[in-house]
Amino acid sequence: MSSAFRPGWYGEFGGRFVPDTLIPALRELEAAFEAAQRDPAFQAELGRYLRDYGGRPTPLYFAQRLTEHAGGARLLLKREDLCHGGAHKLNNVMGQGLLARRMGKQRIIAETGAGQHGVATAMAGAVLGIPTEVYMGSEDIRRQSLNVYRMRLLGATVHPVRSGSRTLKDAINEALRDWVTNVETTYYLLGSTVGPHPYPLMVREFQSVIGKELRSQMQSQEGALPDLIVACVGGGSNAAGAFAPFLEDQTVELLGVEAAGEGLRSGRHAASLVAGRPGILHGARSYLLQDRHGQVAQTHSIAAGLDYPGVGPEHAYWKEQGRVKYEAVGDREALRAFRLLSELEGIMPALEPAHAIAAAAKRARRMPMGARIAVILSGRGDKDIRTVAAAQGVRL
Repeated sequence: MSSAFRPGWYGEFGGRFVPDTLIPALRELEAAFEAAQRDPAFQAELGRYLRDYGGRPTPLYFAQRLTEHAGGARLLLKREDLCHGGAHKLNNVMGQGLLARRMGKQRIIAETGAGQHGVATAMAGAVLGIPTEVYMGSEDIRRQSLNVYRMRLLGATVHPVRSGSRTLKDAINEALRDWVTNVETTYYLLGSTVGPHPYPLMVREFQSVIGKELRSQMQSQEGALPDLIVACVGGGSNAAGAFAPFLEDQTVELLGVEAAGEGLRSGRHAASLVAGRPGILHGARSYLLQDRHGQVAQTHSIAAGLDYPGVGPEHAYWKEQGRVKYEAVGDREALRAFRLLSELEGIMPALEPAHAIAAAAKRARRMPMGARIAVILSGRGDKDIRTVAAAQGVRL
């Protein structure tokens, strides 16, 4: 569903809006990725790492008690929280890490918000023997101190970013500055379906293992495709990976869930697709949150991984085409969903997919009992315990 004649473009979205010094590096990366996609040896090695190191395939779990509580459709959880490292991030970083080694790069840099991408990148750097450095906003470091310590234990260097809102947007800015300076020796391992081409394409392809497994598991376990797939959307990688293999299945409804934060009218949210407008951010044209002067707006979400003012360009295209619907869930609803899944199923979700759980439970009530909703449980909630406790007035 992307343009076959303009590589890197999805309708009017995408492209490469970067300094001239990065164009050769992006072309080199595009060529390396295309060659790797055609190379059976690369695909086999990636498959081995995802299986033997990452624990794939991840299960598809029927949440019976959550289903009974919501009423209506069956709720099935695609358990990306059980992937090594606790989130879907490993799917992408192992692919890009192997690309970095294939390209002979001596150093990997990355950005992170919730810290899960940073942890996964640190794991990939460790297992592949490539030095790794991670940029992270100081506000996210405060919120996700456990993941910062995990990165350092894994051998990565973590650089605090104290500019701007001190969150993911600013971490990406610093990582891009580093890459411009050290482009010959450094591989920039971007964590979501954002940025200049070929990153949105690469990350979606590496993450599409989620949707491919989901299709097979639904057919074997349920005897049918899902009626609805729900995934949270920050930059949009877990959702893109889940949605892409189902785009041509018109009977499968696709729903992306953004962060409404403290409410769309409050201005303290991160709902780029629901409340933003087209513009250019971090090397690509997509939907983003801007003030009336066109400056990138400050964002807020209780989930650090959703606290980003833009979104992947392919999501913008899917919105314009009407193939994927997008809505927003606020902090309070996400916290309720976090507690609900913990108490009913013994599964603590990360605050990011808690937004998807909240939206899916609401939709289940409006759907018949025979319907099937697949929810992408993109990460586990260990990293968010302090945030949840603080929100509930509990001191640890």
